[in-house]
Amino acid sequence: MSVAGPKPQPWRGWFTLLYKELLRFWKVSFQTIAAPILTALLYLVIFSHVLETRVAVFDGRVGYTAFLVPGLVMMSILQNAFANSSSSLIQSKITGNLIFVLLPPLSPLEIFAAYVLGAMVRGIAVGLGVFTVTIWFAPALLNLPHPLWALAFALLGSAILGILGLIAGIWADKFDQLAAFQNFIIVPLTFLSGVFYSIHTLPPVWQVVSHFNPFFYMIDGFRYGFFGLSDASPFLCLAVVAVCAALLASIALALLARGWKLRH
Repeated sequence: MSVAGPKPQPWRGWFTLLYKELLRFWKVSFQTIAAPILTALLYLVIFSHVLETRVAVFDGRVGYTAFLVPGLVMMSILQNAFANSSSSLIQSKITGNLIFVLLPPLSPLEIFAAYVLGAMVRGIAVGLGVFTVTIWFAPALLNLPHPLWALAFALLGSAILGILGLIAGIWADKFDQLAAFQNFIIVPLTFLSGVFYSIHTLPPVWQVVSHFNPFFYMIDGFRYGFFGLSDASPFLCLAVVAVCAALLASIALALLARGWKLRH
């Protein structure tokens, strides 16, 4: 008489990797969560104090401090989602413990899901923290006219930057290369996306240039959820962001399936 063994649990592998990713940033939450929140608060205090009475946003219908809060929240989500997946993968490559991720029978989709979801959780956690400490400067923002729009862009934006971090971590062989990717691509695209200004305040040529920045659509669509106002159509923003997410996910999955710079 044969004794049946335990039933296989195909979800356990990727869930364990996800748990490892969550535990990794949570154990140093003072650095990974509290520090970015403080940075965003300092941005708000300095910029709002200097520009509140000097900058008119959406034809004066929105105060500058209120305008700034969603931008800082989304910027924090994006930057920290990227930092989580990229730093985790490059650390594993450099220390050599990436082998323990590659040895188990995890599919490329499972590895992808664990890293990206872990990045999304960190990004959203920091974003919620930033919103909590900055909402005191503009309490009217609690009455979101389109909360589902804001949620959709927060999730899609954190996913895109988590995927970008995964791609950067696969590509980079050392911390210098990863820092270059972040400093010369992620940071400029974030700061030039309308976090601190409406693109309608820019000269015409720079308004056109801004529309080629995918980060602009993430932040503008997220801000629409708070005000019902935006520089571009929220449907256009959603379409651009969704297409970017699909393209980047396809690239990341292809790289994981090939094992490029991971298995070879």
